[in-house]
Amino acid sequence: MHRNRISNELGAARRQSRGIFWAVALFSLLVNTLMLTGPLYMMNVYDRVLGSGSFETLVSLTLIVAFLYLCMALLDFVRGRLMARIGARFQSALDKRVFSAAIRARVTGQSPTESATALKDLDAIQRAFVSPGTMALFDLPFMPIFFMGIFLFHPWLGILALCGGGILIVLSLANQAAIKSPLQDANIASFRSETMSDTVHNSADMIQTLGMRQAVFAQWETLRDAALVANMTAADRNGGFAATTRGIRLFLQSAMLGLGAYLVLERQMTGGAMIAGSILMGRALAPVEQLIGAYPILQRARTGWENLSRLLGAIAPDAAMTRLPKPAAVLEAQSITVVPPNEALAALKSVSFRIEPGQAVGVIGPSGAGKSTLAKAVAGLWQPAGGTIRLDGAALDQYDPDTLGRYIGYLPQTVRLLPGTIRQNIARFDPQVADEDV
Repeated sequence: MHRNRISNELGAARRQSRGIFWAVALFSLLVNTLMLTGPLYMMNVYDRVLGSGSFETLVSLTLIVAFLYLCMALLDFVRGRLMARIGARFQSALDKRVFSAAIRARVTGQSPTESATALKDLDAIQRAFVSPGTMALFDLPFMPIFFMGIFLFHPWLGILALCGGGILIVLSLANQAAIKSPLQDANIASFRSETMSDTVHNSADMIQTLGMRQAVFAQWETLRDAALVANMTAADRNGGFAATTRGIRLFLQSAMLGLGAYLVLERQMTGGAMIAGSILMGRALAPVEQLIGAYPILQRARTGWENLSRLLGAIAPDAAMTRLPKPAAVLEAQSITVVPPNEALAALKSVSFRIEPGQAVGVIGPSGAGKSTLAKAVAGLWQPAGGTIRLDGAALDQYDPDTLGRYIGYLPQTVRLLPGTIRQNIARFDPQVADEDV
């Protein structure tokens, strides 16, 4: 149920650009139509200009071709800019949602892997929108048109082009199957290495004072080496398929020329058609080659989409909150039971208390007694499994988290300042806070 809802949520962000997608498809139609300029130009040069010796015809054809190529370049540039804006709109539509879900998942202990990579996953999807592989997907539907043009020159040329296209498609599918597992291993290994690196950075003082640098480095190096090996394996396989595809495509173009030359000698077609057929086949097979080269980017985006689906499926969107009046600081716990995230046993059971304004209350007890758990529950970080914590009669979950944070102070055991000035940290990065308040 969650996944269906979130799939609709991600799809809704993508559907915001439906009109732009159609515009890109229209420009792709025009660009691919203009791709016929080169073959038609070669046919006319070989069959008309060289045969007639007309200099004026050559100049006229060249000027027309220059104009058409200029139009094609402009259209290709425009569709690239449109795809960039589709990616930017998609990311902007989900930035706040993914950012909030990642923080809430981190606090509650839900979807730890997905929350750790959520923002990178969103970046990966955005990069896929502007990658050559996505452009190739728009060009793929026009492959049959180029094949039909080759068949018009001669059926044998069309059969050769179809066989070559089939070989490249099989290679593309084989590349997808061969690289999927190494790419997944590389992503997992890179995540573990980056997590270890962040931990080392945050615990640098402890590592230094306890003399753990060499041991920690060895552990990090093991994880890093695993990531490098997995990335190299994926890159080697993808590079091998890409090189093979490129070589086969070039060979097919030469084979097309050779077969065309034979047909010209047999007087079954003209020299211009021979050259045009070779150019058309190169254009027809180019999208497959581009897809193989861009497959790692597209696969990373697909993985990111799946991760975001799981994350947003576990973390529902923030509900609209009624703005409550400023409380008078009456804090009351009514038989609360708190189970820490990813734990099976409750750390607090049936705890009740009431604190009036002006009262100071301290909580003491041995390690593991639930002091930190109580503090996190009172701060609204962890929701009670039973009972209610109220502030001036309103349950804590009735307050917007940002508003509640202004009423309840929280000092964690490990203090970290966010990147920025001291003033920004004190002001909670609120640009409206006056200097006097800071």
